[in-house]
Amino acid sequence: MKSHARVAVIGGGVVGCSVLYHLTKFGWTDVVLLERSELTSGSTWHAAGGMHTINGDPNVAKLQKYTVELYKEIEAYSGQDVGLHMTSGMMLAATRDRFDWMKSILAKGRYMGLDAHLLSPKEAHELMPLLDPTQFVGAVFDPVEGHLDPYGTTHAYAKSAKKNGAEIYLHTKVEDLVQREDGSWRVITDKGEIVAEHVVNAAGLWAREVGRMVGLELPVLAMEHMYLITEDMPEVIDFNRTTGKELMHCVDFDGEIYLRQERNGMLMGTYEKACRPWSPLTTPWDFGHELLAEDIERITPELEVGFRHFPAFNTAGIRKIINGPFTFSPDGNPLVGPVRGMTNFWSACAVMAGFSQGGGVGLALANWMIEGDPGFDVFAMDVARYGSFATLGYTNAKVRENYSRRFSIRYPNEELPAARPLMTTPVYDRMKAAGAVFGASYGLEQPLWFAPEGVTDAFSWRRSTDFDAVGAEARAVREAVGLMETSGFAKYGIRGPGAEAFLDRLLAGRMPDTGRMALAPMLKEDGKLIGDFTLAKLGEGDFLLIGSGIAEDYHMRWFERHLPRDGSVTLTALGLSLVGLSIAGPKARAVLAELTHHDVGDAAFPFLEIRAMDLGMAPAIVGRVSYTGDLGYEIWIKPEYQRYLLDLILEKGAAHGIRLFGLRALNALRLEKSFGSWSREYRPLYGPEEAGLGRFVALRKPADFIGKAAAIAEKAKGGALRLRSFILEARDADVIGDEPIYFNGAVRGWVTSGGYAHAAGLSVAMGYVPKEIADAEGDWSIELLGDILPARLQRQPLFDANGSRMRG
Repeated sequence: MKSHARVAVIGGGVVGCSVLYHLTKFGWTDVVLLERSELTSGSTWHAAGGMHTINGDPNVAKLQKYTVELYKEIEAYSGQDVGLHMTSGMMLAATRDRFDWMKSILAKGRYMGLDAHLLSPKEAHELMPLLDPTQFVGAVFDPVEGHLDPYGTTHAYAKSAKKNGAEIYLHTKVEDLVQREDGSWRVITDKGEIVAEHVVNAAGLWAREVGRMVGLELPVLAMEHMYLITEDMPEVIDFNRTTGKELMHCVDFDGEIYLRQERNGMLMGTYEKACRPWSPLTTPWDFGHELLAEDIERITPELEVGFRHFPAFNTAGIRKIINGPFTFSPDGNPLVGPVRGMTNFWSACAVMAGFSQGGGVGLALANWMIEGDPGFDVFAMDVARYGSFATLGYTNAKVRENYSRRFSIRYPNEELPAARPLMTTPVYDRMKAAGAVFGASYGLEQPLWFAPEGVTDAFSWRRSTDFDAVGAEARAVREAVGLMETSGFAKYGIRGPGAEAFLDRLLAGRMPDTGRMALAPMLKEDGKLIGDFTLAKLGEGDFLLIGSGIAEDYHMRWFERHLPRDGSVTLTALGLSLVGLSIAGPKARAVLAELTHHDVGDAAFPFLEIRAMDLGMAPAIVGRVSYTGDLGYEIWIKPEYQRYLLDLILEKGAAHGIRLFGLRALNALRLEKSFGSWSREYRPLYGPEEAGLGRFVALRKPADFIGKAAAIAEKAKGGALRLRSFILEARDADVIGDEPIYFNGAVRGWVTSGGYAHAAGLSVAMGYVPKEIADAEGDWSIELLGDILPARLQRQPLFDANGSRMRG
């Protein structure tokens, strides 16, 4: 075994071998893989081996498409047969709600070039004669689906990597990881030691144990997963004989089963409600090529539906039942990327769908390590999407929920209950008593809307029971004044003699003067948006940065990567040590004036001003800014003052018609202003010119901020896309994101977000289209739940187009 390597990959499953191969493919050949047993010894060897390109997140779908297309390449390069069977596949819907969901998935595929289409039950039966067409209302056909041999595929990755110069050490157990002063890692094994510049945790079932070696508790849990394989079935043999084809893959969402052909029989697997974690606290190191005890009674409810939907199974014998553990994250997506706070320690685990996603994970991680960027927008898979709230108990509860709902509909207005409430603010009980319906974001409970007595959230793809209440909240802001909690925003304190210079390089915008705020885009080296913030200068060397709550760890990782090493800057994620309230609307100033002796008139307290002031008896920081686009103020206080201040504002605001409002009304209000939001309109796919943030990028400031050269180039060339708003002739539903935008009958763009703008009384969509047509007159339309609806380009914000209310 060699003593030094550039990268040590821990784990010889399909993901570890993919990472190893992609590193060598891109030129890093001094790499090793360490496997405690044989390749495929964890979850890989007993996987069903299915693969598909369709995914609810289009960015993940792109990586799945890459993975599927990669198999012929590694088969040819390695000489190893991967057992590829491209059978095509279909997703089946037994209910109208499920069929609506499938239409939305199909629509996402249109602008990605996926060649999928809808089927009637009769058409589905013709392609897959084992199903009973009377049990279904429709289906989606996907030509790019199939299955392969897990063993052969993993070895094809491994042989390709070895051909490129990688070394693989089997029966070599990693026992500890110790970081040296120079940042490199001592990888201590039972066969000796390797010093590696980078370590990749691709340990699968043992990912938690490898993480714990460096003091990291990864949010990953293994679940027992069962599938059965039938004996030979005459229906399968007859189909093969008469068509010359294999039976296609099927996912029966309402039955919570999947199936494919296996030799002359069928394989049927379940994601059962009565799910069971496996080894929830620790994974035994001596577990290997073993299966778990059969427990067919536990999956009987799903099998009963499956046998009803596919009657041929009723007369088929069961040849084998496979029960093995697979790892999951709380939301079912992989945990990929550099781990915050560690030097060159990388995660590539919780890749449950390894044969759909393993290639894409390897590609993204290799790009990230070599180029400093994954090359894709992989936030949905980024390990940084979870913070310290994702404890062992949280992970156990959310993984159970995710597994048991894997084939269930997640409605756009549905909030899942597991592991809640976990994090709450001091006003949680006050909000709940006022009728708040909460959502959990980054572990924190936040009011979404306030339900009148007797009204509850009814989950739907269409406008639901919250519609009238959210409308009333939005109109209250526009007509009088509204109060909402903003504690879920991410808050960062940046202090020190080097703080201003650090921020001037980190952020692309102009630095504000003392007592002022500025909108501050943050770019990557390639000029794409990695964040958008409000920056406030509270004093010399004292700054407050406000951003998206879901991206706190993601942004902290970036901040810490660029912090000066001389100790001149301290940067702290303030979390719930600083909580917030916001008032907005034409009467907001009148309410604020009743809370303080300070002059809050427009001349004394203009737009984007920020200052410390007492509100009643509570010390606060008040900034004149509001994401509603209206006259408004954000108020930041320590948590011990929040209950008092909430009560005081409601008391003083009563005479002005104050009303509590939540995040759904805020979304409606920001749409009227064409304000984008992080992870929807603003993400690493887009440059500032494309996103409409070019005016906030200070290309002429002396500081050589990150991404400046790329931003200058984008400004000169104009970028490829433009963010635009549209008014949609919707009927009883509104867009939520990823719907295709048509121009003159052809798909030319995609929706990033939208909803009903209650105060304006219009359905709004925001999305990206090519710059060449961004302002063109023509036949615009947007696909929504299977219907292509007329849309109108909205060139000016629906509300306060000249900003007079916001600034006045």
